[in-house]
Amino acid sequence: MPPTAADPIPLVVRFPALARIPRVALGEWPTPVQLAGATGTGLPPNLWIKRDDLASPTLGGNKVRALEFLLAGLAPGDVVLTAGGEGSTHILTTASYARTLGALTHAVRWTHDMNPSALTVAERARAACDRVTTTRSPLIGLLRAHAQRRRTIRWIPPGGTSPLGMLGHVNAALELAAQVARGEVPEPETVVLPVGSGGTAAGLALGLEIAGLGTGVAGARVAPRIAAGRARVLRLAERARRYLEQLSGEQIAKVNGARVEILHDVYGGAYGRPLPAAAAGAEMLERATGIRLDGTYSAKAFHAALGRANAGTECTLFWLTYVGRVARP
Repeated sequence: MPPTAADPIPLVVRFPALARIPRVALGEWPTPVQLAGATGTGLPPNLWIKRDDLASPTLGGNKVRALEFLLAGLAPGDVVLTAGGEGSTHILTTASYARTLGALTHAVRWTHDMNPSALTVAERARAACDRVTTTRSPLIGLLRAHAQRRRTIRWIPPGGTSPLGMLGHVNAALELAAQVARGEVPEPETVVLPVGSGGTAAGLALGLEIAGLGTGVAGARVAPRIAAGRARVLRLAERARRYLEQLSGEQIAKVNGARVEILHDVYGGAYGRPLPAAAAGAEMLERATGIRLDGTYSAKAFHAALGRANAGTECTLFWLTYVGRVARP
């Protein structure tokens, strides 16, 4: 039987000591898994989707998982500070949920290549934030954000990527393991997802290791190598592992680096720049399932997942981290 809303999340079931870690319930878990390649769709029959876009009826996506930990304990009138690209879904999601908790959001953004979905996200994020500073580069933006940090302001790093935020993605992997155990989805050979700041991929890799699954993590790079390279993902996974050991009091195995790879051939040449080759797959998925992808993140990852599924027979799981409906004009 699937868990109910009153059940503890898989992370707490596995590590009871983590019940003391503050968390605010923002999403609806578990998010469903579904077969993408049904007969007649033209999609391979071994291609599955993890629907994190359905984490909430209002604004889902993978960022909700990290924000449940990062926004815990906010009080009305508190100030949240975060940073990211101009078309960052992280800024939009952070500001939207902070507002539901009565908090204010100050955001530092930097310019980059834009596509239609990114433009819509940028417009919605500006409306959701209480103060926005825009700079010409990530370095200048991060320096501006650092200058605005105060002890009285809640700092949320770009992408929500921190040991605390990555607990949400460790939990996501344990959630998937439970769905495999219940027979809702075959054990995937590979999980394919976009990699921007690296926190989701790192948390999933650690969670899959903890769950004892042999599933690999293939990250479709959507950002420069310095932010989305394999070495960074593995460093993040190790930081999360040490943090989890401290919280739980248990010894936790290190991530098997051989199961983590970064796919560089889907990078569009700049953050926010669409990959033309990904358009056909995105259109095929929308016709088959109604799922709409975006040019910055999910279309590139789906292009990679489609290639993997077509090349093999084992289950390939496309982790849908983005909510296409937020980018509809």
